[in-house]
Amino acid sequence: MKSSPLCSPSNVTHTAVDVRVAIVRLPDGEGLPLPAYMSELAAGADLCAAVEKELVIGPRERALVPTGFSIALPPGFEAQVRPRSGLARRTGITCLNSPGTIDADYRGPLCVLLVNTSDAPVTIRRGDRIAQLIVAPVARAAFELVESLEPTLRGGGGFGSTDRRT
Repeated sequence: MKSSPLCSPSNVTHTAVDVRVAIVRLPDGEGLPLPAYMSELAAGADLCAAVEKELVIGPRERALVPTGFSIALPPGFEAQVRPRSGLARRTGITCLNSPGTIDADYRGPLCVLLVNTSDAPVTIRRGDRIAQLIVAPVARAAFELVESLEPTLRGGGGFGSTDRRT
């Protein structure tokens, strides 16, 4: 099958916005790499576990795992902590509260809330890539109280309602 010229790598234009994010290495992050993008067009920078010793997360258990860093985002940006798909596929480990939002005014340690959805214990080792961090612009809404909402075809149809359309 031939690839479309619009999707070929030579026609991809890098349109990402470069944003400066200040980062402080905490004592538990000594020797660990900074968050890093693992491919040229990756949206998420991988975060590593800053555990002192192996951490075993039992079936259906959760654990708050430090990354060894604190960050300062510029005003108008947030960071989202998301699962790593390969880790979830291989082990059943994923992130709770996903995506977890880090606000621009938060300066505490960056931690990841992991959960083991499998039936077997999973071991997290120092330096394991456990999640990814996405930095994104924020739109702040001005909420306006009104008497009614403009009608739409969907209306009040909620969970799964668009699957039932014919």
